[in-house]
Amino acid sequence: MTLAPGRNVSRDKAATGTPGQVPAPTRVGAYPWAMAGAVALSVAGAAISLNGVLRGWAWYLPILTTVVVVCLSIAALRALRAQPLMVAAGGFASLIAVLTLTFFRSTGIAGFIPSGATLAEVDRFISRASETVLAESAPVAPNAGIVMVCCAALGLTVILIDALAVPLGMPATTGLGLLAILVVPATVKPQSVGVWGFIATVAGYLLILACSQWFAPDSRTSADSGRNPGQLRRAVLTGTVALVATLAVPAAIPGFEHGTFPQGARLNPWGAGTGLNPMITLGNSLRAPAGSGRITYATNASGSLYLRSVTVDNFDGESWGPDDRDAERRPVAGQLETGYEIVAEEQLRQVTAVDTGTFTSPYLPLPYAPESIRGLNGSWTWDPATLAVKGSNSNSRAQQYIVVSSTPKLTAALLQQSSQAVRGIRDDFTRVPGNVPDIVRSTAATVTASSDTPFAKAMAIQKYLRSGEFTYSLQSPVQGGYDGNGLSVLADFLTQKSGYCIHFSSAMAVMARLEGIPSRIAVGYAPGRTTGSTVSVTGQGALPQYEVDARDAHAWPELYFQGLGWVPFEPTPSRGVIPAYATETNNPGSPGSLENNADLLPGTTAPASTPGASAAPLPGAGGGDGDVGPVLLPWLLGTAAALGLVLLAASPRLVRMGRRARRLRTEDRAREDAVPLAWAEIRDLGTDYGLPPESSETARTYSARLRQSSLLGESGGMDDAAHQAIRSLTSDFERRHYGPPVQDPAGRGRTGAIAPRIAAVQQSLRANASLPRRLRADWLPPSVLGLWAWLLVAPFRGFNRLARVMAKAAARSWSRARDRLFRPRGSQ
Repeated sequence: MTLAPGRNVSRDKAATGTPGQVPAPTRVGAYPWAMAGAVALSVAGAAISLNGVLRGWAWYLPILTTVVVVCLSIAALRALRAQPLMVAAGGFASLIAVLTLTFFRSTGIAGFIPSGATLAEVDRFISRASETVLAESAPVAPNAGIVMVCCAALGLTVILIDALAVPLGMPATTGLGLLAILVVPATVKPQSVGVWGFIATVAGYLLILACSQWFAPDSRTSADSGRNPGQLRRAVLTGTVALVATLAVPAAIPGFEHGTFPQGARLNPWGAGTGLNPMITLGNSLRAPAGSGRITYATNASGSLYLRSVTVDNFDGESWGPDDRDAERRPVAGQLETGYEIVAEEQLRQVTAVDTGTFTSPYLPLPYAPESIRGLNGSWTWDPATLAVKGSNSNSRAQQYIVVSSTPKLTAALLQQSSQAVRGIRDDFTRVPGNVPDIVRSTAATVTASSDTPFAKAMAIQKYLRSGEFTYSLQSPVQGGYDGNGLSVLADFLTQKSGYCIHFSSAMAVMARLEGIPSRIAVGYAPGRTTGSTVSVTGQGALPQYEVDARDAHAWPELYFQGLGWVPFEPTPSRGVIPAYATETNNPGSPGSLENNADLLPGTTAPASTPGASAAPLPGAGGGDGDVGPVLLPWLLGTAAALGLVLLAASPRLVRMGRRARRLRTEDRAREDAVPLAWAEIRDLGTDYGLPPESSETARTYSARLRQSSLLGESGGMDDAAHQAIRSLTSDFERRHYGPPVQDPAGRGRTGAIAPRIAAVQQSLRANASLPRRLRADWLPPSVLGLWAWLLVAPFRGFNRLARVMAKAAARSWSRARDRLFRPRGSQ
């Protein structure tokens, strides 16, 4: 026996008891509030796992507020016995109100009702969120746009989970909505969902199942009550199987990386992209180097070269990126000029033939500093300030071109002598951000205190960052919450003294500016490996070929010295090769020595003017394996679309269940009113299961056809319980329509037995129907769709009827006019 919401056994007996006994009034009880609490716990718990996708915890309070408000609104409406569609609509209304109050209070009516200005603000917030997920790596900065989108997505998830758990009667499927939330951190964060988020989500999900079974919201369903014996044993068995499957799936299915779910098992079904973004997905790409985006090149240089794509010179704000300076760019035609004077006596000039293959990026990988480029397809422009080449309507995929480049031959003595004041350089490369953390300023001052020239200061900063105080780590920034870039991240890095190339290069670039040295961060490829092949280049003969991919990507600082130009350094310890001019010759065994790093790139030699190698992404459209843009944005949009599609697909079922619940709500209805509604439910049940009533059939004829139809299985009819139920309902209907008025006040007691009789008929129809017919009756009930079709067709039928009437009237009018015009004279 299942229990209605908030009812006990004695109350159920009173509702369906013997004639002459008036049932006690029923109450909804604690069910709506218990279910709302379970849904809130599950969604808010799943949101905990977004820490690491979003930076810090400031975003959690708006999300928690949104989830709680929507859950309480739904619970209040259900406690007031609102229809399922009204409950869902109320949930949407509360979601809109809380979003307006939280994010658009200044433009909303009374602070929580959206206005026309609010819609414009929503568009601006969505655009900002899109820019965030496409331009930042995890964890992204929790600006208002991305937090608003997350609040909206989780609010919609609450409505979906509630609809699945209560009106649709499928509480087990609520796990799909929770899974949609957990997939985002599982695919973005290296540590996956995390233990606490997973535990909170599972606890909320189990509470949803427990509420559905313990309270049994629909007394007509066949769901087993949580109070029945055997439930605990089945629950333990189910939990054990689920736990074993959870531990086995990561090991059995390709796409799961090492680790035990939920801590460390990162699902990566998409693989890595071939275009890599600067300053964006550095850590995630390094943690999962896929070797994608292969580039080959042949050069007449003495060894393999560094390919440089773009530079980052704007160190303001929480997220850094390249300034393309589109207004100043020039078409790639003829000579590319550096814009500054080189006074070095010797120049190193190389000819390099590059084949980008599948690497896709708006930026072109080039050896620095390019003087001319031949063979490009499409329209390309170059930045006079950085010599970065970018496509106007093209990308780097399948490009083959020849680059002539030159750099001065640098020595430590030459750099030490370059101590004159810097002139002719843009302010972009010397501007010190106004919000530099104190730890960065004090560290720069302390490290360079004993240095008197720009080169000495640069060497002091590089030596400090490569000292034993710092360690190279891909995981420490993730665990410490400072993965990515920006001044706040830089402060955490100098405190923790552990990170990877983007942290070291950023620290050196910012500290160099604090000491008056122009600086920027270069993003490009390390020398790579030889392929063993040669390429014939016109005028150069057969040149050795090299290859690079995402595993060879790197970021390093470049400092400007008057008369020598931009000079690269290598502050990242245990990675790459230090240029010869930047080695500590007085102490060959120091951490900054060449010997300490010679084993990291076997078989490669570093050009005099290039820094060492470390894997870091390059600029591009696709992003690396951990790029939050291609992962987070599709999941946010996909989740919203899925919620809409699920609610749209479920709307006929919701309408049908609401109509049935309204018909069978008998506690405040007299027997004379309940019987016709019960018969209407029988007619709709027959229609849903393929036995619609004929317009000329009487109730008795339709009842007999329904009981004996061959559609009800091989037996050709209903089971005994359904047979007796439909006979008694037919008798009640005939007595109501054709018999004398019922005076027995105990008749209300009879109406309480209507629901079990309807349930018996429905169970028999369902048991004997085929699977397609059952699915159609559940999700696309013809009794609802037929009404909708009539409502859609009725206006057209009315218009057609009106058109025919008007056509007949016009024909009669024309006939009369014709008779008057052409009637012979003298005729009557």
